[in-house]
Amino acid sequence: MDPSKASTALAPSKSSTDSKPKDRDFLNHLEAYLAKRDGVDKLLKLSRYATKIILASSVLPETLPLTGRLKSFESSVGLSRKAFRLGKFVQDVNALRNSHLDSLSREDLILSVIAYGGEGLYYFVEQFIWLAKSGLIDPKQSRSLQKISAWAEFIGYIGSISLKFRDLKMILEDEACLASTIEIAISRGDGYKEEEQRMKKLKAKKLMKKLSIVQDLADGLMALADIRDGKGMLF
Repeated sequence: MDPSKASTALAPSKSSTDSKPKDRDFLNHLEAYLAKRDGVDKLLKLSRYATKIILASSVLPETLPLTGRLKSFESSVGLSRKAFRLGKFVQDVNALRNSHLDSLSREDLILSVIAYGGEGLYYFVEQFIWLAKSGLIDPKQSRSLQKISAWAEFIGYIGSISLKFRDLKMILEDEACLASTIEIAISRGDGYKEEEQRMKKLKAKKLMKKLSIVQDLADGLMALADIRDGKGMLF
């Protein structure tokens, strides 16, 4: 994404270029505005998942008043999250637009379409579920919309996890290559401070990628639970 560097002699003056902010189209501006709500959405997500785990673990008896309150809380938080994600499908549209699809391999292209397309469809349908549950449109459509939403989310996570595993594989290959370079440097008595710093960054990147995969797996299981309506041994 870095712009090509022109030579100093040919570079335009600051007064003609740097004074103007970089132009962004409507969708990019809209994505930047909507992204500010992600922090609140994450907090709501954590509280909802924690509540679902407590309810699924059977720690609290069904007859306990607190159980009913937790169910009501989980339901209202789920509805609130839908409201916070209005228009969020735009980020997936932009992600696909900025993916340089022409330069991707066939497998990467398919996985990208599955990941961003599935997630984008999920966010798009969620808007109508919120409108149905809020009473603005016919609530009879809510159940079928929820099925479409859950399947789209699940498919999106399959694509996302597959892409992240490919990224992790590349990181591991780079790590192995760098480790070999460090070993050679040690055997020759050469310095390897720069390689050591790169190794630290790679290890941190690898850890974050693994955590991201774990998060997507957990979210994928929750989507599968929504598809199965909470039925089954694991859900």
